[in-house]
Order: sequence, then structure tokens, then C-alpha cells
Amino acid sequence: MQNQEEISRLETTIHDLLLEAKNQGATSADASLSVDTGLSVNARLGDVETIEHHCSQGLGITVYFNQKKGSASSTDLSPQSIKETVTAACSIARYASEDPYAGLPDAEKLATEFKDLDLYHPWDLNAQDAIDLAISCEDSARQYHSDISNSEGASVDTYQGIRVFGNSLGFLHGYASTRHSISCSVLGERDGNMERDYWYSVARKHEDLDSVELVGTKAAQRTIQRLGARSLSTRKSPVLYSAEVASGLIGSFLGAISGGSLYRKSSFLLDSLDTKIFPDFINLYEQPHLPGALGSACYDAEGLPTKANKIVTDGILNSYLLSTYSARKLAMQSTGHAGGVHNLCINAGENDLSQLLKQMNTGLLVTELMGQGVNPVTGDYSRGASGFWVEQGEIQYPVQEITIAGNLKDMYQHILAVGNDIDYRGNIRTGSILIEEMAIAGE
Repeated sequence: MQNQEEISRLETTIHDLLLEAKNQGATSADASLSVDTGLSVNARLGDVETIEHHCSQGLGITVYFNQKKGSASSTDLSPQSIKETVTAACSIARYASEDPYAGLPDAEKLATEFKDLDLYHPWDLNAQDAIDLAISCEDSARQYHSDISNSEGASVDTYQGIRVFGNSLGFLHGYASTRHSISCSVLGERDGNMERDYWYSVARKHEDLDSVELVGTKAAQRTIQRLGARSLSTRKSPVLYSAEVASGLIGSFLGAISGGSLYRKSSFLLDSLDTKIFPDFINLYEQPHLPGALGSACYDAEGLPTKANKIVTDGILNSYLLSTYSARKLAMQSTGHAGGVHNLCINAGENDLSQLLKQMNTGLLVTELMGQGVNPVTGDYSRGASGFWVEQGEIQYPVQEITIAGNLKDMYQHILAVGNDIDYRGNIRTGSILIEEMAIAGE
């Protein structure tokens, strides 16, 4: 992909798209366009299962006739298709109801600086090399222990793409990015009991990925550790969320302080600005300009600049997460969060997972969650879980078929510690989180 030439070509397409919207009577418009290529290989039981070469493109446009809004999208970038897509959006807008809060952001608030965030690192990987890596990954897992009885396969994926966004206020910018991953999932069997687990690695640069041997071995280790799992009797105890599932706790908080939830009054954190949500030692902050990070971006989905942002300081909520539309509904200012957060971090404590187990002493270590049992209006929380029962700071045995429950407001207030075992594989960067007490429903 000749990046700069391709970006320029796509920017011209966006420019033409916006001009066509103006010619068809739109008072304002914004549009985005993406072109992606990639390779995905999956191997199972030592053989290739699938090889996929991806090549996709798509555009979307939103037009406004004053404060009537219409949107349309297409995967065809031909001039005729572009014209028809704009016509479709304009037709919808003409028949839409007036919305006093609809419209583009204020022109003076749009991003004007575009740092190189080091997001583009293509992997020169052919299909045969990808196959070899996937098979090596799975072999590492299958050979780890005699109780590994079957496999769901290992996969190697590489992606590169360009995204361009523009609006009728003069904003027009495009950038290229890459994303690569390795994953593996295997099954173990002992005494008629079968379990499965997985592991994966993801990065912008393929050099930053864990080795295929490490990914396979970790998947197998996690599977073997789960064999012999049993349920627990119903009780209350401390709960330690491992880093890979702790991000879900933070995700529920972000949903509750997002503009859409707030103006619909469907959040358990209504009217919570400047109030204490977490203990004093909790700080949540964004670092959107980290070079090469998975959540890095110069601007949000509307073209407003992203910035380092302290969302929670000393446990106190400083800011909601607002787009232009939700901010207008709430009579506030956009915080540059159309499309969500970028590299949200929680300050880590001094202890790793093993030290947190000792701090917990007796309780439940959760490593997997099932179901969607979170009520965003009340904060009531109930999820199926599996993991390990811990006594005197040491793992005793694996557990499954249990439910953990509480209320998120109460859970956040009773966080005892955050580990330094930070999981960097997503947009929310957190270590393990220890909660003082939750209800466990079992046998």
C-alpha cells in the first residue's frame, strides 16, 4: 500500500463526496472512508483449516438539512455509487424530524494538529509463513501436557488499513494503521472432565507480539489448570479479577459516564460529577497519544482533538465522556469522546498477581466471565464466572458453574487494590482488581 498516495486519493474521494452532498442541498455533512487489507490463517490439529485474504472498503456519509439528519453507507467507491449514496442520505434527511441538538461540531473546536502516532507497521507475511507460525503455536500447546486432548486451533492474523474522515467545515485527514495477532485455544481432559482455555497476543508491530511458542504454552497451561474444576457453596468472599477480565469492570464504569447513557437517564451514575466513585488511591486517565498503542488517536470520531485527560482523580469523577450531540443534550461541552476513550489507564499498585492473592488470603480469583448480567440503570451486577478458590494466599482448586453478584457502585467503593500486572492488549489498560466482598452463588 503506497500510503501517502493512497491517503491522498481517498481524501479526494471524501472531498468529492462532501461536494456532492452540498450540490444536493445539504447544509452540512461529514463522511468517513476506510480501505483494509489483511491475511488470516487458522490451523487445527497440525493442518491448515482456513486461509483468508481480506480486502474491504466502505464509506459512510451523514448529511444535515439544517437540523434534519440522514445517513447512508456503501462498499462501492465508484463515482456513480458515491452519488447514489449521497442521494440516499439526503432523502432520509428530508423526511427526518427536526432535532435541535443535531449537527456538526463547532468549527473552531476541530483538531488542527496531527502527530505521527507510530501506528503503521506492516508485516511482510506470506500465507506459508503464517501457516508455519500457526502450526508451531498449536504444537506448543498440544505438546505441553499429556492431558491436552484436542484443539480448537491456532490463528495468525495481520491487518493494515487507511481511514479518512472529513466534514464540510474543512476538516479532512487520513492515516494508516496496522494490527497483528496470534491466538490459540486447546482442550484438556482428565477423569472424564473436559475444559478449554485460550491465550492471545496483539500489537501494532509484529515484533511486539509474544512468540508463538509462548502463546501456545500459555493457552495449554491455562487449560490444564482448569481441569478438576468444581462448584462452590453459596457464600460471600473477597473477589480478585485477573487483569484480562478486570477491564470489563472499568468498561461498565465508562458506559455509565457516557453521554448517551446520561441523557437517556439510563445510568446508575447520573449526576455524579465531582462525587466520589472509587477509593482515594484510584486514578483513571487517558493517554491518547502513546506511540504505537492500540487505542491511540489524534482525534475522535467527529474530528475533535483527543487529549490527555484525568477522568477520575483520587477516586472523584472529574469528567463525563461526551460527544457533540450528547453534550448539547446535557447543556455541556463535548469532551472529545465521540467513539469512546483512547488508551484508558488505571494507576497500578505495587503488587503483582501472586502478591494480591496473599493480600486477599481467602477468596475467589476470577479468570473468565460469562453472560451480560449488568443493569446499566441500577448498577446491579450478576455474571457467570470461573476461576480458582484461594486459601492462605495460595490457589487450592479450580472452580466453575458459579455466579458472582453485587452492585457496581458498592463494588467500586470497595476496591482494595489494583495490581501491576497490566494487560496492554486493548484500549483499557488495567492490572488485576481486588474487591473486598461479593456474593457467590453456587451449589
